[in-house]
Amino acid sequence: MKGIAIFTFCCIALSLQAQEEKKPEDRQINIVYGANFTKDEAQFPGASIFSKDDDRQVQFEHQGADLWCDIAIFYSGENRLKAIGNVRLQQGDSIEMNSGKINYDGNTKLAKAWENVDLTDGQMTLTTDTLYFNREEQQSFYNSGGKVVDSANILTSKIGTYFMELKKVQFQDSVHIDNPEYIIDSKQLDYYRLSKNAYMYGPSTIVGEEYTIYCERGFYDTKIEQGYGVKNTKINYSNRIIEGDSVYFDKASSFASATNNIVVTDTINNGVIRAHYAEVFKEKDSVFATKRAVAINLVQQDSLFIHGDTLMITGKPEERVLRAFRNAKFYKTDMSGKCDSIHSEEKTGLTKLITNPIIWNVENQMTGDTIHLISDLETEKLDSLKVIENAFIISLDTIGKTGYNQAKGVNLYGKFIENELKIIDLVKNTEVIYYMYNDDNELIGIDKTICSKIRLVMENSDIEDITFFVNPDGNIFPEKDLPVESRKLKGFIWRGDERIYSKEDIFDEDDNNIELVKIRGIDNPVDIDTEESERSGIPIPKSIPAGQQPNKKATKTERPVVKKVESGK
Repeated sequence: MKGIAIFTFCCIALSLQAQEEKKPEDRQINIVYGANFTKDEAQFPGASIFSKDDDRQVQFEHQGADLWCDIAIFYSGENRLKAIGNVRLQQGDSIEMNSGKINYDGNTKLAKAWENVDLTDGQMTLTTDTLYFNREEQQSFYNSGGKVVDSANILTSKIGTYFMELKKVQFQDSVHIDNPEYIIDSKQLDYYRLSKNAYMYGPSTIVGEEYTIYCERGFYDTKIEQGYGVKNTKINYSNRIIEGDSVYFDKASSFASATNNIVVTDTINNGVIRAHYAEVFKEKDSVFATKRAVAINLVQQDSLFIHGDTLMITGKPEERVLRAFRNAKFYKTDMSGKCDSIHSEEKTGLTKLITNPIIWNVENQMTGDTIHLISDLETEKLDSLKVIENAFIISLDTIGKTGYNQAKGVNLYGKFIENELKIIDLVKNTEVIYYMYNDDNELIGIDKTICSKIRLVMENSDIEDITFFVNPDGNIFPEKDLPVESRKLKGFIWRGDERIYSKEDIFDEDDNNIELVKIRGIDNPVDIDTEESERSGIPIPKSIPAGQQPNKKATKTERPVVKKVESGK
């Protein structure tokens, strides 16, 4: 029982000590210099009225802050005052607020300032018509329009909150930043005064000399014009529009990159690149793309899709060069193909399929060591093709469905008319196997011939006519007289199971199963103060508990000075 009594006594003592530490008088507004004193119970019942004299203004002190004004209406019982005329509130060595009038409550440490308000911390100045200052939380707030000016930027908004310990201003509603190099407009923007970093929320636009950025969640370093967006981001940059889940931009290096669900649009040539990672180099006028990358170009109202493990587009708009490396494939409605790499030049209209190439033109399969496709530069239609070394063309016999029409030679030259392959010339050591039918679709025989040159005239992708040049040697064999093993030319390989029938077929299993990088801040909100601390290296200030801010006591030289005058004088 004795122990319990001692414990109870200690608790009571600690409680009384805590109450003693939070005495009401500790929050009392102190008069430092009262100058002229009067009362006006009719208009200000219970108030003491102080006014400046010829020497100095009226001065009050309250827990680390001093206030000067021409006239003060002080309600000591309620611990509040109204300051009028040339009001200046000074907190510590840095925070200073000037205004025409201030209402200040010593119990809550809340101040309302109005009429030409400006607040400065030595490095930036905030101006507004009306400002609310919460000294307990060390925050100031305006909701009738305000402007912040620092060494780098001029920022305006309808609503703003200044977090003094964090040195951060949160701007809301019609946010605008004016800088000689760029302009920013945003729905909400958090601006850190020391680092000059800006964090944007909601529809936001940054317009620089050579770029325009739009995002709905992003970051921007206003000193070096570097930043990123992670929601609905779009950068218009060097005749290209870059979109993606996350888009990064750096003016100094003339560089932009994007991650996940990317679209890069060539605004001059109307080309599009889709991928899950891309880089854009402005000075080199180039784009690098990977991770399910595909380039899409419109050719005579038909989209051409080109895919590779890596895509590179380089050169000025009229001289663009597209390269697809490793596992390259392409598709358009009337033609598709694959090879190790593709090289396509805008200036010459030449597209090269390099290393083990194969193309399918409707029902015709063509292979060789290298394949060139040539477009007409004026019409942008396919004009011709070349198959260089070991040229081989195969198509399934569409009537019998069992055999294959074949032609081979050293080189193949094809001519397109209205995007349809019409004429095929095979030269050097040419051979043909062709299934011949009468008008009733009855098999006449199988033509097997060798010569120096063969011309195939096509109609609806079928061979309509064959012309043999220079000492043709061959026969038309009845089906029964030509063994099955003799119905294929040397080097015959039918690759119908590899054929690309749609734009989806240009992607393999690895492309379709890519795991996207998880981008910080898209799905879950990020603690911006922590992010800023990590980025700038400036520690987050620890909050000072309410009521424990420095309490400045009146010194001998700052004792209350009051001159009492009669009311009305």
